Amino acid sequence: MRSDEIKKGIERAPHRSLLRACGLKEEDFDKPFIGVANSYIDIIPGHVHLQEFAKHVKEAIREAGGVPFEFNVIGVDDGIAMGHSGMFYSLPSRELIADSVETVVQAHKLDGLVLIPNCDKIVPGMIMAAARLNIPTILISGGPMAAGHTSSGKPIDLATVFEAVGSIKKGSIKEDELKDIETHACPTCGSCSGMFTANSMNCLAEALGIALPGNGSILAIDPRRIELAKQAGRQIVELVKAGLKFRDIVNEQTIENAFTLDVAMGGSSNTVLHLLAIAHEAGIEFSMEKIDEISRRTPTLCKLAPASHYHMEDLDRAGGVYAILKELSKKGLLHLDRPTVLMKTLGEAIKDAEIKDPNVIRPIDNPYSETGGLAVLFGNLAPYGAVVKAAAVDPKIMVHRGRAVVFDSEEEAVEGMTKGKVKEGDVVVIRYEGPKGGPGMREMLTPTSTIMGMGLGDKVSLITDGRFSGATRGACVGHISPEAAAGGPIGIVQDGDEILIDIPNRKIELLIPQEEFDRRMKEFKPKKKEITSPWLRRYAKFVTSAHKGAILSDECT
Repeated sequence: MRSDEIKKGIERAPHRSLLRACGLKEEDFDKPFIGVANSYIDIIPGHVHLQEFAKHVKEAIREAGGVPFEFNVIGVDDGIAMGHSGMFYSLPSRELIADSVETVVQAHKLDGLVLIPNCDKIVPGMIMAAARLNIPTILISGGPMAAGHTSSGKPIDLATVFEAVGSIKKGSIKEDELKDIETHACPTCGSCSGMFTANSMNCLAEALGIALPGNGSILAIDPRRIELAKQAGRQIVELVKAGLKFRDIVNEQTIENAFTLDVAMGGSSNTVLHLLAIAHEAGIEFSMEKIDEISRRTPTLCKLAPASHYHMEDLDRAGGVYAILKELSKKGLLHLDRPTVLMKTLGEAIKDAEIKDPNVIRPIDNPYSETGGLAVLFGNLAPYGAVVKAAAVDPKIMVHRGRAVVFDSEEEAVEGMTKGKVKEGDVVVIRYEGPKGGPGMREMLTPTSTIMGMGLGDKVSLITDGRFSGATRGACVGHISPEAAAGGPIGIVQDGDEILIDIPNRKIELLIPQEEFDRRMKEFKPKKKEITSPWLRRYAKFVTSAHKGAILSDECT
C-alpha cells in the first residue's frame, strides 16, 4: 500500500506516534488509508449538508476495513459571487481546489480517495486532482436541490430569479411577484435544480465511470442519497484492494463518452472548459474540433431547465443518467467496454436501465434534434473556437446577423442594457472577460438574464470571451478563443460592425472586408487591466486559453 511509506518500519515510529494522536489503533496500521475530500461550507446551499453527509461515507469506510481521513477544500458559490468582483475568484478557485487535494493526498501517501463535491468549480477541481494523483477514486456528490414552485404552483429555479430581475427592470412584473419568486426558487439544500454546471458535471461523473449510478440525479434530500454515500464508502475500499486507479477508468474513450452524454442531455457550456481541463490532467489531448464532431453525430435526448420546465428530480424519475446512456448505446455512440467504479464495464452497468418517462428522456428514435445540445463555432472571430448551448437557443435566432454593440466589461454591458443601448436585432459583444482579461472568465448570467427578462431572448445575441452560467439560455456564445486580452479578434470589433452567428453551420464571423480586418489586427493593442489581488495577478500570468480548458501553465518562464 502507498500508505506503508508513512506507517511501516522502525523509521516511521514518529509518524505512527502522530497517527496514534489522531485516534488510530494498532490494527489500523494494516488497513488502507482513505482520504475523504469534503467541501462542506456554510455559504453554499449545495454544501451546507455535507458535514453530516461525510459521516456516512466515513462510517462505511471503517465498516469495509479502511481508515478514513477527512479533509476540506474551499468553495465559491457562483450564484452569490455573480454580478460583482467576487466572480473573478470563481474559476481560479478550481485550480486552488485541485492543488489542495493533490497536496493532502501526496503529503500523507493516502491509498484511495473519496471526493465529496457538489457545486460550481468544486466538482471539476476535485476530479482534476484525482486525474493527477491516479489512485483509486470514487466521487459521491451532495445531490441536486428540489425545484421550487411559485404560490401559483409554477416550477421555478435560480435562473427564474435572475430573469425576474430583468423583467422588473422592464416593468413587466411587480415587486411582490419578484418576492414570491425569490422566496420559493431555492427550497432545499443541494446543487441548483436545473441542468446547470454543477448538475451537469455530477451527471458526467457517471459517464466517466467514477461515480455510482444515481449520483447526478438523486436529490440531496432523498434518503437514497445517504445509501449512495454509504455504498461509495464501501466501494472505495474494494477499489483499493483491486488496485483500480483513476486512469485505469478514464482515458480518451471515456472522455468521449462524457462529451457524448453532455451534448445528448444539453449540459452546461462550462462542461467543455472542465472536461478539457480534466483530460489534460489525465495526459489526454482533446480538441474543440473533436467535441464538435461528437455533437454533430449525437442526438439531443433530454432538455432540462433552463431549456425546459423539467428539473433534476424529473430526470431521476424518468430513469436518470443511465437511461440516457442506454439509449445512446443503441446507436453505437458509446465505448461500452470502459471500466467503472462498480468494477463492471459501462455496458454491463447500464444493461438494465430504461426510460420511465419519454417526455423527459426521449427515445433514441424520437430525439429533440439529430445533433447535440452544445455546439462549437469557428470563424474569424473565434479561430480556436467558441461554445454555445444550442439546446437552450430559440429556433428563431439560430442564425443571426446583427449590429455589434460593444462593451469592455460585464458592468458596462448591464448598464448599457438598462439604459436602452441594446435594441432588437443587435449582437452584444462583451470582451476582456476571458481567463486572462477578467481575470477569471466571469459568468455572464446577469447580462443574459437581463436580455431574457426584457423579452429580447429571440431578438438579441450575445458573444463574449467570458463564459456563462449553466442557467443561461438564449443565443449566447462564450469561450471565444483567443480572448481579447491575448490579442484575439474579438478585441477589434467596433460598434456598428455586422456579425454573423450561424449555429447550424458552426460559424461566427465579423463581416468586414479582409483588408480592414488585417489592418485592425495589425494595429490592435489589448487593454491592460490593473489587478490589485496578488493571487489574481499570478493567475492571469499563468492561465491559458479557454480552448485549452483555462488550465494553468506549469512553464515557469
